[in-house]
Amino acid sequence: MEISAIRSAMSDINAKIKQFRGSLDLDGLNEQISINEAKMAEPGFWDDNVKAQELIDANNELKEKHDSFYKLSQQADDLTVSLELLDEGDDPELQAETEAGLAKLQHEMQDYEMNLLLSGEYDANNAILEIHPGAGGTEAQDWGSMLLRMYQRWASNRGFTVEVADYLAGDEAGLKSVTLIIKGTNAYGLLRSEKGVHRLVRISPFDAAGRRHTSFASVDVMPELDKSINIDLSWDDIKMEVFRSSGAGGQHINKTSSAVRLIHIPTGIVTSSQAERSQFQNKATALSMLKAKLYQRELEAQAQKEAEIKGDQMDNGFGSQIRSYVFHPYTMVKDHRTNYETGNGQAVMDGDLDPFIYAYLQWQLAAKNPD
Repeated sequence: MEISAIRSAMSDINAKIKQFRGSLDLDGLNEQISINEAKMAEPGFWDDNVKAQELIDANNELKEKHDSFYKLSQQADDLTVSLELLDEGDDPELQAETEAGLAKLQHEMQDYEMNLLLSGEYDANNAILEIHPGAGGTEAQDWGSMLLRMYQRWASNRGFTVEVADYLAGDEAGLKSVTLIIKGTNAYGLLRSEKGVHRLVRISPFDAAGRRHTSFASVDVMPELDKSINIDLSWDDIKMEVFRSSGAGGQHINKTSSAVRLIHIPTGIVTSSQAERSQFQNKATALSMLKAKLYQRELEAQAQKEAEIKGDQMDNGFGSQIRSYVFHPYTMVKDHRTNYETGNGQAVMDGDLDPFIYAYLQWQLAAKNPD
């Protein structure tokens, strides 16, 4: 890398850090941390364990935001010093160290900015993600399993945990449907970018004639709600069915009917859980997912109503094609909302989704603040 390119990259980084500093209100952040710590030191703080833990978690998030900013700022200062030394004379070893430090800082700054962009009410929550292949039989069902692997790889790369709450295997290969609970800070805020229809174009391994096929799968994403969210739900409106559970590919077949399916009669919404060995636990998981779906439905209805009042043109979130994965006659993955694209399709299928997520968050922010 040329010194001029390093200098240009450092200029962009320093401008971004200045922007972060202006938006963070560091004085206000420090003040809130001090207020929270004073509350934690008060007698009787642990009288309500739930509220106490909520305050501790909130304060830890503030401290993480504060400390991470200063860490990035210090790294930028160190690289600026290294750049000044490089200007004084040729030093291949120092230049290699500077380039490596620059690449590391650019990656960490993108992660930090993504976290700042996650300001939605439930962005910090765990995510419930469902995959439903479209019409097309085995080819579409295989595409569903490819997406499942992609999200599992992405979650693993981020240190998130993934629970398969419900899985229905395909007839010959792939899957007919799957529900995942992805647990980790900001899981929902990051994954909400994935809601919509995903399109695959490839030479089908299931076509003896080697023809090109186009397949679709819908992905739905909801926040896992905590107990503070009250959803008005009557058991009179719910039909419960029990059945024998089985894992992906028919593994872990349970001889007892421990899996639970809940049907919300007024809306027709269905949730299932077979991840746990206990029927009671599966019932609780299915109920939690049902509440999340009903809440999401209400939010979407409100957004639609507001859009109609304002005269905005709304996309059908469930039916809209958000991204294309093309593997023949060329390789390209493109997001149709942000226009971000990459030719490294294999990396995407191996879980490299962060560039798409980052582009989506930036696009969404620009849509909210057009000026």
